[in-house]
Amino acid sequence: MSEVLLGSILSAMSTGAGALLILFMRGTLTHRLRDNLLAFTAGIMMAASLLSLIPESLASGGYIQLVVGIFFGVLILTLLEKNIPHIDIDHAIKGIEFDEKALLIITAITLHNIPEGLSVGVSYASDTEGTGNLIAFAIGLQNAPEGLLVALFLVNQRISKFKAFIVATLTGAIEIITALLGFYLTSYIGFLVSYGLAFAAGAMLFIVYKELIPESHGDGNERTSTYSFIVGLLFMILLLNM
Repeated sequence: MSEVLLGSILSAMSTGAGALLILFMRGTLTHRLRDNLLAFTAGIMMAASLLSLIPESLASGGYIQLVVGIFFGVLILTLLEKNIPHIDIDHAIKGIEFDEKALLIITAITLHNIPEGLSVGVSYASDTEGTGNLIAFAIGLQNAPEGLLVALFLVNQRISKFKAFIVATLTGAIEIITALLGFYLTSYIGFLVSYGLAFAAGAMLFIVYKELIPESHGDGNERTSTYSFIVGLLFMILLLNM
């Protein structure tokens, strides 16, 4: 219990760690750095899904459970993606009041973090030691640049840097609750473990292919982003084999 709580807190607070950079930035985040960070994170999450979550789902259940879990992971992310707005720092609408655009974005990010928290919690319910920590690490890395982007957006809406940091940090707090929910559900209802691991894999693969890779390739930095993706992949493989 203490391990999943600590892991979920660290993963969730990574959003704040990323947002913390806004307090020290004088300009904006360069396209190249942002794209490379997103691609590196994509490599981390791809390796975690293919080399940890999917094999463990197959081992604890079977192919049918894997397919069903991945299907629901993708379905939930698809529904969220269709029904909540997407952050676009460069095309942020200027002059819209905080209580309209900014609150919509805050709500969107908070909802996006729900399946990520579930992924962390389910991973801690796995029989394989260390899986929870690895997935919490992977999700945490994804949360850091996300937190920075949220803070940047809020600053663009004329919110003070400190308030932007606080709000961006709080958007990650939902992951603590959903991680504990995922952990308890799969711990006490054993047959859900295989489905849960596959759900986490499906959600992460959706984020990688639908969000992170396209966003890292949209500003002419495809080559360096590709290198960053491979480095992230190899880095996670190293962690999995330590």
